[in-house]
Amino acid sequence: MKKIVQFFKDSYAELRKVVWPSKDDVIASVKVVVVSTLVMAVVLGLIDFLLVAGIDLIFR
Repeated sequence: MKKIVQFFKDSYAELRKVVWPSKDDVIASVKVVVVSTLVMAVVLGLIDFLLVAGIDLIFR
């Protein structure tokens, strides 16, 4: 039982050492992720469109 109690005490002590990001940092990170996801979606969509158009052109 002592080991379990010590585990939770150590876990709590480690969590107090964590430097949590500010709200502005989180918002900036979310913006980067959303924009990069949209850019990659457009690029992959364009590649898909071109490949499908090329295959249609070959097999018609």
